[in-house]
Amino acid sequence: KYPGYPYFFSGTKVMAANNSLNIVRTLASSAATKPVKPPVQVFGLDGRYATALYSAASKLKQLDVVEKDLENVQKTLKADATLKEYLHSPVIKRHLKVEALKQMATKIKLTPPSVNLLSLLAENGRINRVDGVISAFSTIMAGHRGDLRCEVTTAKELDEELKKELQTVLKAFAKKGENIILELKVDPSIIGGMIVSIGDKYVDMSVASKIKKYTEIIQASV
Repeated sequence: KYPGYPYFFSGTKVMAANNSLNIVRTLASSAATKPVKPPVQVFGLDGRYATALYSAASKLKQLDVVEKDLENVQKTLKADATLKEYLHSPVIKRHLKVEALKQMATKIKLTPPSVNLLSLLAENGRINRVDGVISAFSTIMAGHRGDLRCEVTTAKELDEELKKELQTVLKAFAKKGENIILELKVDPSIIGGMIVSIGDKYVDMSVASKIKKYTEIIQASV
């Protein structure tokens, strides 16, 4: 189905074509030369990839298309568990992951900036960060449209009353003319409390983070 699948299951080694890694990095090169500054700053490694993609797509006037590309990538990886497992496997050579991604890109008709992003992630051994990069890009695009993207993670699903209260509180952070785009996530591992990401701001108010903090204090005093 995708290049490398047989090798994933049989362990057979193959030689890649000499030019298999000679990818034309329009993503990196166009973003590096006179980069387009994003409307919202995103941090960390995921943020750097997302910012480079925004710059490249902006110059090509393909921001909306690339955003749609990334939505399709997420849908495809969610629907194809075998491909996702293959791409995340530490035993698969990076060049094989690149080839698998290129075939997936052809199948779902991705544009060059999106293809180059995925190829760079695979080559650098960071394809497991694709969801984080897509999330960071979504934050930038929300700012581009004049929206304020808010992501709230709780240990269990909020009821409707709490959702309304949360919406009211978050509106105070929005500038005039900004629309609140609220995304709710559930992660039982945080135990309680919540983790809130508002644009480029991040606040961890989870019970898990407090436990970790107190543990570090106790260990430091022993």
